[in-house]
Amino acid sequence: MKQAKSPSGKPLTVIILTLLTSAAIRLGAGDLAGASEKILSEPPAPRVEKVAKKVEKCQQPPDVVALMRVLNERKARLDQREKRLQDRLQALNIAQKKLDENRKALVAAEKRLEETLTIADKAAEQDLAKLTAVYEDMKPKNAARLFESMAPEFAAGFLGRMDPQRAAAIMSSIQPQRAYEISLILAGRNAGAPEN
Repeated sequence: MKQAKSPSGKPLTVIILTLLTSAAIRLGAGDLAGASEKILSEPPAPRVEKVAKKVEKCQQPPDVVALMRVLNERKARLDQREKRLQDRLQALNIAQKKLDENRKALVAAEKRLEETLTIADKAAEQDLAKLTAVYEDMKPKNAARLFESMAPEFAAGFLGRMDPQRAAAIMSSIQPQRAYEISLILAGRNAGAPEN
């Protein structure tokens, strides 16, 4: 009978090496997790600055530099134009507000003027009515002398307001030429008025 050989150390060695590798990976993974936490907790600014410095050092082709300069100049012009337009719009808004205020003030002034004119018209009408009554109450010969000294248009206005019988008595006492002028004015007063 043959003697049994002692088992060789090769399979045992492989198993030990596998266990040791597994342990090393696990221990390394713990260090790797700690390292990743450290990387994530650090601010990225130093790395960004480094990248920015590298980008600044990059040489760009001359046509790209020229294009960038033209685009930057155009952007500056557009920014200026936009600012001018905004200033103009603001000025227009201010002018519009001022115009609205002036329009409101004008409407209010117009309303006050209409009220004043209405009062003045009523007062003038009352004055004319009183003066007409005074002329009607005068003796026709005395009133005729007064009407002869008036402008024909003015005299016609009063005679047109008077009672027709009183006006006829005064007209009969006025010189014929003056009475004729007053009659023409009275007859033509409503000649231009539209007919119904």
